[in-house]
Amino acid sequence: METTHRQLAGLIWKVADLLRGNYKQSEYGRVILPFTVLRRMDYVMAPTRELVWQKDVAYNFPDKDELICDQIGIRFFNRSKQSFETIGAAPADVRKNLEDYVNNFSSAAQEIIEKYDFHRQIVRLDNAGLLYKVVQAFAGFPLGPKQVDNHGMGYVFEELIRKFADASNETAGEHFTPREVIELMVNLLLAPDLGKHNPGDVINIYDPACGTGGMLSAAEEHIRAQSRDGVNVEVFGQELNAESYAICQSDMMMKGHDPSNIKLGNSFSDDQYPGRTFDYMLANPPFGVEWKNVEDDVKNEHEALKHSGRFGAGLPRINDGSFLFLQHMISKMRPPSKGGSRLAIVLNGSPLFTGGAGSGESEIRRWILERDLLETIVALPDQLFYNTGISTYFWILSNRKDSERKGKVILLDARDYWTKMRKSLGEKRKQITEEQITEITRLYGEALDAAADPEHWGHGKVKVFDNEDFGYKRITIDRPLRQRFEMTEETLEAIAESKAFAGYAEGTLLIEAFKPLIGTVWWTRVEARKALLAAAAEGGVIWPDASVDKAVWNAVAVTDPEGEVQAKKGVPVPDPDLRDYENVPLKEDIDEYFAREVLPHVPDAWIAEIKNPKTKLTERFKVGYEIPFTRHFYVYTPPRPLAEIDAELKELESQIQKLLAEVTE
Repeated sequence: METTHRQLAGLIWKVADLLRGNYKQSEYGRVILPFTVLRRMDYVMAPTRELVWQKDVAYNFPDKDELICDQIGIRFFNRSKQSFETIGAAPADVRKNLEDYVNNFSSAAQEIIEKYDFHRQIVRLDNAGLLYKVVQAFAGFPLGPKQVDNHGMGYVFEELIRKFADASNETAGEHFTPREVIELMVNLLLAPDLGKHNPGDVINIYDPACGTGGMLSAAEEHIRAQSRDGVNVEVFGQELNAESYAICQSDMMMKGHDPSNIKLGNSFSDDQYPGRTFDYMLANPPFGVEWKNVEDDVKNEHEALKHSGRFGAGLPRINDGSFLFLQHMISKMRPPSKGGSRLAIVLNGSPLFTGGAGSGESEIRRWILERDLLETIVALPDQLFYNTGISTYFWILSNRKDSERKGKVILLDARDYWTKMRKSLGEKRKQITEEQITEITRLYGEALDAAADPEHWGHGKVKVFDNEDFGYKRITIDRPLRQRFEMTEETLEAIAESKAFAGYAEGTLLIEAFKPLIGTVWWTRVEARKALLAAAAEGGVIWPDASVDKAVWNAVAVTDPEGEVQAKKGVPVPDPDLRDYENVPLKEDIDEYFAREVLPHVPDAWIAEIKNPKTKLTERFKVGYEIPFTRHFYVYTPPRPLAEIDAELKELESQIQKLLAEVTE
């Protein structure tokens, strides 16, 4: 940003000195941002004001705002006879004049003002005796097109947004992404296409969780800076929070974009761009956001439309909607035949590995990787964001990969690229410098060479995998149930307390018949059954029905590794307590893996065949996908020698003794 723009933003922010005492620091933006918008709009509308009055009278029909905008050549107007020159002409009339002015904006501008809840601020400022002072202050700011063009005004407004975010950093992370994170993300998203856009090309960018519009603005700025003159960039977004939505619309308006391209609503349940596709998409959705409030809408779409809808690949757990955002964005990718799309999204670590084979998360990863959409994952330093210190990742997806990257996924470790901030902002204690952004971007471009060449300067920071390398076959390993059979006091107590035994009329007689067997152990079921039947017959008890019979055997049978292998129709019965699982690499045969990795340790084990509840088919394995990023970059550090540790302990012991001696003197 040019220094003059930063200075102008600082000048505007000094209005906060008037608000101090009547407003909390985190509330300054609720006054300064909408007043900045109004003052800029007032300047822009000045040359067309009289033409608006004429057209407003001439067009005697409803819904004429759009036609008037076409006639005057800008996207908003005001029917009022007021302006910032007259609103504050008399202190006693300032509230009446300002309300008249605000109420007479065209519908698009009116919607923005309403989302700022600006009418409430007018009343609050007036009651505090501040309204006249604030109006007069803004009347004097040089915000006209002659002093600041649209692009410069966008810079000024972005700086004000940042100041607002800093002042309210306890919630800034909900709608504000650090500038350097946006810059790096946009660099990586656009890197393969820089210099390829020609004059006249129309490039559109979409953010389904656009917040205050920082990512959209940075992406547009980057494309314009790196492309030839004449490239047209259109930005589109959707935002759930009304205040962030108003700020984003204002920012778009300040830069000359159509503010109606920014929509209000929940992207999951109220997609404002159904069927629309985009060249580029990027997002920093809230981490771990619950989607319970839209659960019915999402599940209905998933079940009714399947892959024809947005969420056909699967549904994540209810407490993290990250993969819903990602699927929503994938649904808006252009087909490769029409140029394809690229998208980037910021996610926490959970989507990399949460959920086992067959779970919603695993199925989503599987769907993405089997369609060769995932291009790169970049690990970022922790403590980069305002409201969380957790580690984060860029996922970059494309359906038009370069030929050398097809079928592959690049993992780039950028966790060491950071510098400590002089002053923390909330949870944000680290930042990425311009030089580091440049180096990460360069490494991304050279990733394949870096991974292949041990002499490359970035070799240890990049690894390249086939898509299938992240897949696995989850097999269930069973071992036979081995049991001995015994009669003890505890056995009789367990039989008597079983539910099935409660309704058994001859229960007392059967317990008495079993008592002579207390202390007996049988090592085969056949021997135990003969003894129990004989005891019941001797006691004059008819052997009970199946439910009581089962209760007796559940109590008598005891798991024992030295016991008899239990079988049913000649097939060994599995021991549920010994059941285990193995993840076999997708490229490997499960029987070969089993013979090599399992049988040498447990010779009596076998691969279980499990019925799939969805397909009703019997399966020997389930396919799953996970991306264990940190495991691939783990470097083993051997423990220090014992002699060194022992010497250090003795030195500490000596220091402690010395300190204790000083205390007791």
